[in-house]
Amino acid sequence: MPVAKRRPTPQRVPEAVREAVERTIQATLESALETRGRAQEIVRGAEASAEAVRDRVRGAIEVGRPATYEDIRELRSELQAITRRLDSIESAVAKAGRSSPRAKPRSGSAKKRGA
Repeated sequence: MPVAKRRPTPQRVPEAVREAVERTIQATLESALETRGRAQEIVRGAEASAEAVRDRVRGAIEVGRPATYEDIRELRSELQAITRRLDSIESAVAKAGRSSPRAKPRSGSAKKRGA
């Protein structure tokens, strides 16, 4: 059986197909980029809304909930640290008061106060 002869493909047909494929890819890419941008905007909006809701819920819970043992422990620790700082300051003031019966003005400070 003789093999059927194929007609040679004109040079312009593969080029036209290639250009059509490139245009399709370009259009698809542009559409995908637009869709991606819109999706990112939607996600950003959803994140902002979720954060706002989270903050409102946390605020409502914090206002209505009683102090826990951990809360009281943290407050006690902070109060002890403040007490130590105050003791240190009072001690320093007492030492400064004992070392000089009357406070010496710094040079130039009397002029600044108008004395």
